[in-house]
Amino acid sequence: MTKAFSPEECFADERLGTSAVRWACAFARHLSIERGLSDNTVRAYCIDIRSYLDWAARSGLDPLQVEYRRFRRYLVELNASGYTPKTVSRRLSAIRTFFKYLNVQNVTQLNPAAATSSPKLGRDLPRKTSDSDIERLLAVCEDDPVGLRDQAFLELLYASGARIAELARLELADVNFSDASIRLFGKGSKERIVPLYPVALDAVERYMRQGRLILLGETHSNALFVSTRGNAMSADSLRRVFKQRAAQAGLDPSLHPHDMRHAFATDLVEGGADLRSVQEMLGHASLSTTQVYTHLSLQRMKDVYKDAHPRS
Repeated sequence: MTKAFSPEECFADERLGTSAVRWACAFARHLSIERGLSDNTVRAYCIDIRSYLDWAARSGLDPLQVEYRRFRRYLVELNASGYTPKTVSRRLSAIRTFFKYLNVQNVTQLNPAAATSSPKLGRDLPRKTSDSDIERLLAVCEDDPVGLRDQAFLELLYASGARIAELARLELADVNFSDASIRLFGKGSKERIVPLYPVALDAVERYMRQGRLILLGETHSNALFVSTRGNAMSADSLRRVFKQRAAQAGLDPSLHPHDMRHAFATDLVEGGADLRSVQEMLGHASLSTTQVYTHLSLQRMKDVYKDAHPRS
């Protein structure tokens, strides 16, 4: 199983300073325990904070007491290193949040990132996986215990629009066959119910009946997806399954499990689903995040128009 993320290991460097490391670890625990953020999100925060602490150590500065004038040097270094505006913006956001926490804890009254504007970001449209590629992916699994498991996993990925980490957290009780739905726990452990189409339910039912018990052997687990040793599969394990099956189907190596989530959302929007319903099924906190799929749908219509209209 994947080793749990450890903030102490992330900040394990005596050059960073004892006080800075102690407060960075406390901040990570605050994010995890009090705010209920996922391990992946906490890890991302820690990586960004570690970058800032490394810079402060190289510059001979106390990272908890850096004023805005000197903090600008950090931004200069990020830009000179060729980081994308998205990465710079994310790091600034993490540092702002870190210093807000320090302010509340009366560690410092400073927040050098608060006065710094994040780079303006263009909105990248998510990639739309073609229907033919999805069909090829869903047709590669063998009729054995591992194949049945992988088929159920891939069907659920496309049927529910779930994040890979959400599928890794699934337990048997989260699949409701009588109601044709699945219970997912998203960011911040927020619960949502997503309906499932019959083919996906059949794939899950067949895996549970014919494949999962064989994989479990004498092991006991409530996890829906289990390895050949009977252990609960992590998000990383499921990503590897996806990559292997995509390669087996002869698909683009850059295809990612999240592309199936994009395909799910785009297909719903193009099929006439209202944005509020799609927002609920995706577990988006803001409708503006879901609205990107209307732009993707519009782009597809433009492409069809260009190809089909005689004067285009």
